[in-house]
Amino acid sequence: MQRVVLASKNAHKLQELQRILQPDLPKLELVSYEGEAPVENGLTFEANALIKARAAAAQTGLPALADDSGICVDVLGGMPGMFSARWSGPNRNDRDNVDLLLWQLNDVADESRGAAFVAAAAIALPDGREVAVRGTWPGSILREIRGEGGFGYDPIFLPEGSAVSSAEMAPEEKDALSHRRRAFTALIPHIRELLAD
Repeated sequence: MQRVVLASKNAHKLQELQRILQPDLPKLELVSYEGEAPVENGLTFEANALIKARAAAAQTGLPALADDSGICVDVLGGMPGMFSARWSGPNRNDRDNVDLLLWQLNDVADESRGAAFVAAAAIALPDGREVAVRGTWPGSILREIRGEGGFGYDPIFLPEGSAVSSAEMAPEEKDALSHRRRAFTALIPHIRELLAD
């Protein structure tokens, strides 16, 4: 087994990535990260994912995976974007972020509520080799919360071509379609190449 640290303390994310990566990388053992979180001061999702992966690789001596993701709303010029997790301020939580976004879009017509979940996935090795890629999941913002599953903005995100929110999907269904799945699927060949050396 090849131990790789996930540069996140988010248990939901660890479980999700274990489900996503296990079929293609059965010999990869994804472990949680207990170190200090770095300052995410990058100007893109990719830059922030690499900042996290580099920090985890440096602190643990293991190859590190990281992602940075957010919801990008067309009518808001792509915001909240990289600020999705802290959209409602310093004492934010998922519900506050969702409520603020719904309020901001309250008067926006249904046909103008286009949005996409975006994720950048990165791998960094202790020797300095690194790669980052991006995945996008298009859809729109609902007018109200729907569903109990998922986390973050899932209850108000309607994936393109779907009749249910991403919070109403079974975990396996969401895993197969999500921005994180798309990003990490694109990263898998790079993981194989970097870990083979």
